[in-house]
Amino acid sequence: MDAAQLGKSRFLNLLFRFAGFTMESRLRSWLMPPEKTLLGAGLKTGQTVLEVGSGTGFFTLTAAKMIGKSGHLIALEPLSDFADKVEGKVRQAGYENVEVIKRDALKTELETASIDVALLYGVVPFPTLPLKQLLPEMHRVLKPDGSLAVWLFPTTGGVPTAILRSGLFTNQEKKNGVYSFTPAK
Repeated sequence: MDAAQLGKSRFLNLLFRFAGFTMESRLRSWLMPPEKTLLGAGLKTGQTVLEVGSGTGFFTLTAAKMIGKSGHLIALEPLSDFADKVEGKVRQAGYENVEVIKRDALKTELETASIDVALLYGVVPFPTLPLKQLLPEMHRVLKPDGSLAVWLFPTTGGVPTAILRSGLFTNQEKKNGVYSFTPAK
């Protein structure tokens, strides 16, 4: 069963409801200000950004504000309850530069070389997003001068090394706890 099918599961949506509550906590915002973490990704006005696993939207609205009205943010979330919550937040905030898609990140169906920055914030390592399948898809959708921004919590779990070993990305930098990688040619 793929992540999109799992995302429709009532059981999983119920199970992750508590996780969603903790994602929204004021304590989390205080301990991990989304603006600071997103600055590590180097977001700029006018970019097209893919947010993989947007969850309840902890980073979504801040990222949308950073890329401005001329930018485009695609919030990809397989869990229906979380995607619906993000859609509500986007609508309530009046953002027109955000598109919420209920889909599996392993099969984004996005155009090749259409994304400036792909955000993998707190979603790897995760069993439904195996790097061996996720990285080729991220490489495919990123523009040649794009960036894969990876924020890992609570541990790196060897992910930065695995990304480099894939041969699909080169190490660019680490800023504000965010690892940024450039697609290999």
